[in-house]
Amino acid sequence: MLEGVIDTYAQFFDWGMWVEVLSDPVSWGLIGSLVILEGLLSADNALVLAVMVRHLPEKQRKKALFYGLIGAYSFRFIAIGIGVFLIKLWWVKVLGAAYLAWLAVRYFLDRKKEPSADESGTKEMSKNSLLIRMFGNFWGTVASVELMDIAFSVDSVLAAFGISEKVWILLLGGMLGVLMMRGVAGVFLKLIDRIPELETAAYVLIMIIAVKMFLSVFDIEVSHELFFILILVTFGATIIIHMRNKKKGFQS
Repeated sequence: MLEGVIDTYAQFFDWGMWVEVLSDPVSWGLIGSLVILEGLLSADNALVLAVMVRHLPEKQRKKALFYGLIGAYSFRFIAIGIGVFLIKLWWVKVLGAAYLAWLAVRYFLDRKKEPSADESGTKEMSKNSLLIRMFGNFWGTVASVELMDIAFSVDSVLAAFGISEKVWILLLGGMLGVLMMRGVAGVFLKLIDRIPELETAAYVLIMIIAVKMFLSVFDIEVSHELFFILILVTFGATIIIHMRNKKKGFQS
């Protein structure tokens, strides 16, 4: 197993594979899918992190989020490296698909009961108050942000493995996803504010990815073309539903 993990990390520095991935339009399509999904799912997460650091002075807020960013990158690098080896095991795929499916089902069951980002962040800070007592206000907050980043990353890494098992696609998609949560989350927040149905669309995609991962256990591969079509249909239906809801709102 250890040898397999080492071989996986060695692929990160295979520049021939790097060139091959960057020259493949399908790879860019998969990376784009990961980035969009990450942006939609992490918009609320970014709000939670902002709430977690708001009690710090302004300069320390930026430092805490920056250190959290480094931790998030490190965790994803490790998780993707080990995961590429583990995802070859059929039972890991089954567990991963079941977890992603549960995320989607739980969203549809609980979306009317979800707390606001402010409440979530406050609750999380309360849970991690022990870290602040142990390490002080600043470093305790940094530790809390790191834990939240890891929790957010687990969902994202599993979703990435559902889309593709290629090392460089996973690495690029994961790294860009973290960057988007920090730098472009505001854009997605505004987009979700304008089209609230996009959040639901993201979890529909999570369910599609779960099915895709589960089918791969039986060597049934969903083609890239079909996967992209499903993405387009999902977002197309989302826009149509949004327009209908908006029209109903005007009429009422």
